[in-house]
Amino acid sequence: MKSYNSLPAFDKELKKLLKKYPSLTDDIKLFENVLIVNPTGVGVNFSILHHGKSVQIVKARLACKSLRNRSFRIIYAYQNDTITFTYIELYFKGDKENEDRERIQEYLKIFQ
Repeated sequence: MKSYNSLPAFDKELKKLLKKYPSLTDDIKLFENVLIVNPTGVGVNFSILHHGKSVQIVKARLACKSLRNRSFRIIYAYQNDTITFTYIELYFKGDKENEDRERIQEYLKIFQ
């Protein structure tokens, strides 16, 4: 059974972004359908930022209907032993250049 979680900072970002991009909830559900088939993604829209024994951090493009199918970046962790996905960060490439490395490092401390 796959489970989807999110960090409080992710929830806060999502809540703020939903005001401007109302399709995000549905867009994330469609994204989860892709993750069911290939948890770490495939192709140029996915890149693995961290590859550990029990967790992988992946950066992916998330197509957004509200943006006329331009994309957000979503950072998530995949734990292959428990088949758990944890959303870490969500941002629009036009607003922010790169992912928050400090947030990722803070999340990874759980696994050390």
